[in-house]
Amino acid sequence: MKNSDPIHSSGDFFELLKRSGYNSQSAISALPENKALEIPQGTTVLAFHYKDGIIVAGDRRATAGNAIMYERCDKVIPIDDYSLMAIAGVPATAFEMARILSHNFEYYRRSQLRNMSTEGKVRALSRLLKDNVAMAMQGVGAVSPLFAIYDIQQGKPFLYFYDMLGAEFQILTHVATGSGSPMIRGVMEHENLWGSCPLEERSQEQAMSLAIRLLQTAAQFDSATGQARPEDKLYPIIAKITKDGYQFISDDEMEDIYKASMKRN
Repeated sequence: MKNSDPIHSSGDFFELLKRSGYNSQSAISALPENKALEIPQGTTVLAFHYKDGIIVAGDRRATAGNAIMYERCDKVIPIDDYSLMAIAGVPATAFEMARILSHNFEYYRRSQLRNMSTEGKVRALSRLLKDNVAMAMQGVGAVSPLFAIYDIQQGKPFLYFYDMLGAEFQILTHVATGSGSPMIRGVMEHENLWGSCPLEERSQEQAMSLAIRLLQTAAQFDSATGQARPEDKLYPIIAKITKDGYQFISDDEMEDIYKASMKRN
């Protein structure tokens, strides 16, 4: 029997959540304002185009006020086979957004028998951020994400930056957000304009080495950004988006890349 429900026929997962009574803000809306400082925050993430696609990276530290809460926070989150979200802000809110996005993309694929377009995926994250404005204004749910996606039909990657109100900006070269980002934006621009070659022409090895150096630089000037600690096998999280989808760099690979990256040229 054909389903005539317009929600099912449209593949609108957000409307389905609303009809089911889901409210992501209900658990936090009653918090007093002074609780905001006790909520962990993720810090520095960055992304840039390189020869084969996009590199996405982040440090691993989560802080609450001036306290270090966690040193192994994963700030780069896979959404589907061809998209990644990097988070700066409150991890709890960002992880919930990532789960909703992942279910949204899969719900659309199954209900419409095709994948959601890149534009649709980009707008879906914007919609979640706009719905989160009230929590962001309270200081208990602010998120400033990066979104990287490879469009199979167009055969090229796309990179977007979002502000906390949901405005989206396509990034053609490089971007960083979070507390350590002001320390490395200028470095990224210098590398792109006057480095050995533009970022989009760099190999995977060169791109990953630069990502590690950038995060180490941010950590030198920003206490909320965690440094790599080889003795504890603690390294930044780095992933790539290419025509083959996303892939995270393993800790064993990171060890070798880190050692090579920290050598003076």
